[in-house]
Amino acid sequence: MRRLSRLAAALLGVAAVTLAAACDSGAPPIELSNSGPPVDTTVNFAAGSTMRHLHDAEKITIGTKFDQPLFGLKNPITGRPEGFDAEIGKLIAAKIGIPANRIEWVETVSANREPFLQQGRVDAVIATYTINDQRKEIIDFAGPYYIAGQSLMVRGGNPAKISSPDDLTGKNVCAVEGSASSTNMRNRVPGAHVVLFDSYSKCAEALKNGQVAAMTTDNTILGGLRSLDQDAFDLVPGTFTQEPYGIGIRKGQTDFVRFIDDALRTAFADGSWSAAWDRTAGRILGAAPPFPDLESY
Repeated sequence: MRRLSRLAAALLGVAAVTLAAACDSGAPPIELSNSGPPVDTTVNFAAGSTMRHLHDAEKITIGTKFDQPLFGLKNPITGRPEGFDAEIGKLIAAKIGIPANRIEWVETVSANREPFLQQGRVDAVIATYTINDQRKEIIDFAGPYYIAGQSLMVRGGNPAKISSPDDLTGKNVCAVEGSASSTNMRNRVPGAHVVLFDSYSKCAEALKNGQVAAMTTDNTILGGLRSLDQDAFDLVPGTFTQEPYGIGIRKGQTDFVRFIDDALRTAFADGSWSAAWDRTAGRILGAAPPFPDLESY
């Protein structure tokens, strides 16, 4: 089977997609069940608080990626996303007293994360979502829950001989519309031709078919994409930014931000954050990194 069709099939929902990635890496597969962490049944929130509203509704709506291996990839059997972002969502829901099966997952792509929060279509966005000052003018962030770094992915064998962003001057490089990565690339290499798509899977296809010389986004995202077809792509070593992944919250819900930050601190301390990493992204990316410093953001 041609490599192109292999990747397309995987990204469009082959039932064994996460299993295939695990087999390639020698790591255990992501658990396919809909289970989640223990639900806190002793919570008592102040009247009028965001958490009280969600708890009483017995449901939370979370926006996440559906095409991002290791962080948010839709399982075609359950219809629910799997990965580290999804596990963080389950941890937060459980602290509100909401079980995993009462989470409503909404697909968000990079370009619609802020609008979905502003419109009230989601209660939170957990979608490899970098905290930055421009976004903080529009929404609030809890976290970060992970620190990534922007990097490059090239075709297998690196035929264009790209070893750093500077090698992309005069070349086409793919980024996702609305992502911090596209802005970073334009600022870092003004002479690069940034080609935009609305999803990482489309960028990967553009790279594979030679439409672009490289793809740029966070190293975690690139590692997940490469895990689906390791012969087709190579990762360029190193990162050239720091990308703190935060949890997007509608502007003004400071009570919810504080609550999530406290939930993250608890997850750091009791091992549940590291365990969530190990059973998802850690299968490919290795041991859990140091905890992010929430006070820095």
